[in-house]
Amino acid sequence: MERVPDSELARVPTRGSDRAAGLCALDDALEALARPDSRRAQVSELRFFGGLRVDETAQGFKISPQTVIRDWKLARAWLMRELRGLRVRLREGAG
Repeated sequence: MERVPDSELARVPTRGSDRAAGLCALDDALEALARPDSRRAQVSELRFFGGLRVDETAQGFKISPQTVIRDWKLARAWLMRELRGLRVRLREGAG
């Protein structure tokens, strides 16, 4: 995943665009992650969309920076696996 610059966040993706579909898939994956682990989902949102640093995120949750780093790493791996699985399911359904 790559960080989206603030200037790009101001532009709303058009319906049906690849970017809109990607953001919807990411949102769905974050919602799925929030069910078993809401803090990891919130850490991911703050780091990815909010652009917060590790220390800022740790302060907001009143947890250690090491916990933020661990949550962020595990959440990213979980999200990437979910998004990869979604792409596979979409390809299989399209064929």
